[in-house]
Amino acid sequence: MATWEDQAGSDPALLSSFSNLDVNAPEFEPGQPFVFKSQPNAAAPLPTNGDEPVVPSSTSDEKPEPVGEAGEPAEEEVEGSKPTFVEPDTRKETINLVFIGHVDAGKSTIGGHILYLTDMVDKRTLEKYEREAKEKNRETWYLSWALDTNAEEREKGKTVECGRAYFETEKKRFVLIDAPGHKSFVPNMISGAVVADLAILVISARRGEFECGFEKGGQTREHAVLVKTAGVKYLIVVVNKMDDPTVMWDQTRYNECKDKIAPFLKSVGFNVKTEVFFMPCSGYTGAFLRDVPDESVCPWFRGPSLLELLDSLPGITRKIDGPLRIPISDKYKDMGIFVTGKIESGTVVRGQSVVLLPNKLNVEIAQVSVPCCNHYNIGLINFTGRG
Repeated sequence: MATWEDQAGSDPALLSSFSNLDVNAPEFEPGQPFVFKSQPNAAAPLPTNGDEPVVPSSTSDEKPEPVGEAGEPAEEEVEGSKPTFVEPDTRKETINLVFIGHVDAGKSTIGGHILYLTDMVDKRTLEKYEREAKEKNRETWYLSWALDTNAEEREKGKTVECGRAYFETEKKRFVLIDAPGHKSFVPNMISGAVVADLAILVISARRGEFECGFEKGGQTREHAVLVKTAGVKYLIVVVNKMDDPTVMWDQTRYNECKDKIAPFLKSVGFNVKTEVFFMPCSGYTGAFLRDVPDESVCPWFRGPSLLELLDSLPGITRKIDGPLRIPISDKYKDMGIFVTGKIESGTVVRGQSVVLLPNKLNVEIAQVSVPCCNHYNIGLINFTGRG
């Protein structure tokens, strides 16, 4: 019986195929990018006749040093070198942003419009919300439906629980927390305030609404006190509904609201000159949310817009090397008891031993999860322990 070597030697077609193989080719490395060369390398000289020797390629990892005509080391070629793929650092600082203010000030409307302007809610979904809101005679509420997701909130037009969403600007990532404004849901508002790094206080410029929220017992005052107590340093005061027929972008009305609330914020503990920022806007039309409208709309304020202001604020310093401190904001059951909180300092890992106060109970971290894990340094975690 003939062997495969005898068969290969008797087949001229097979012999010609083997003669075309390059026995000096470099070793194949799996996983390397394959690139087609449209033209030969201009830096490598081409042989002019068959008498010139062919230098075989080296298969070792060491590359011979190129030598010039005089025997001196030649400069390294750049064009023919292998390209290096460097993955850019796409991480952005993540800020927890809470919307606070009196009921019906327009917090959910501004938040929903920002989600649309940052492409977190597509146009088709927003048109669906608009049709459904019009069927229920709530046509001006459709923007808030991006955050008010349950039927009760959409029917009454009042946020009950803290809605959460995510959006990105050019420089930062934001976790948007839409806190309820009704006085009956202050505990829910506190759960959103304690995890916030930055707060946006929304007040209504409409005649009567600002006075109702700012008078004694109004939620404008209470919310400002609560976020300062929770450790929020920077506050953006957004004077909303400037397009209302009772206001019509009146600078006098804007200054009236600003002059009334600024002394109160100072008494709470905010530095009005360095930690508080004022700006007008219209959550319904989107004026000054992302783009600055024409000068004919508002000639006395020319920016920055809200998203531009958020991008320009200083970063949040997180004490990673400090002791672990996590204020607990919520708990729930899901294959065990989970607690939710914001990491104020330190780090937490699975298997770590911690102490729960005020009972001084020693527990071990059994599992850790981060909401929206594709965002970095979010600061919010869910974890369960045993002990």
